[in-house]
Amino acid sequence: MTSDPAEPQDQAFRICMVCTGNICRSPMAEIVLRDLVEKAGLSDRVVVTSAGTGEWHVGEHADPRTVSALERQGFDGSGHRARQFDASWFDSLDLVIALDRSHERVLRSWARSDDDRQKVRLLLGFDADYAGRSDVPDPYYSDEAMFDSVLAMVEHSCRALFRQLEPAFRRSTPVL
Repeated sequence: MTSDPAEPQDQAFRICMVCTGNICRSPMAEIVLRDLVEKAGLSDRVVVTSAGTGEWHVGEHADPRTVSALERQGFDGSGHRARQFDASWFDSLDLVIALDRSHERVLRSWARSDDDRQKVRLLLGFDADYAGRSDVPDPYYSDEAMFDSVLAMVEHSCRALFRQLEPAFRRSTPVL
């Protein structure tokens, strides 16, 4: 289920993954990170969404090649609908993950304060194995193999991101 990051979620940590049209890279990252959150039993503490910097695909499903790549790895991307990032969301988001430097630049230009700008980070920046690289390549104009390669990169980097954030999520989970 994709929720609106502007909707209150009882102290949940809110993350939005952002690419260009919200039909390839950011849906992959949203679905992979959400899966990690769910498997860790932290769905009540972490909300993961995605959006695009552009409006071209708003309301559309993820690219069929994205859905297929996700399915081959055991993920379900069939319910995704593209949205455009709205600068007002900064108020309710804790972390905004850009999939490449162009998204990072756009998001920082939309930020209304230094606090908003500080929320914007590159996905590959969380992954030491991709040191020196900042952009997850856009597979849109490529073939199925490129979608698989991009998904592998996204999965690896989302695991690295989750490893860094999980201890804080666990500390905020109430003891029963």
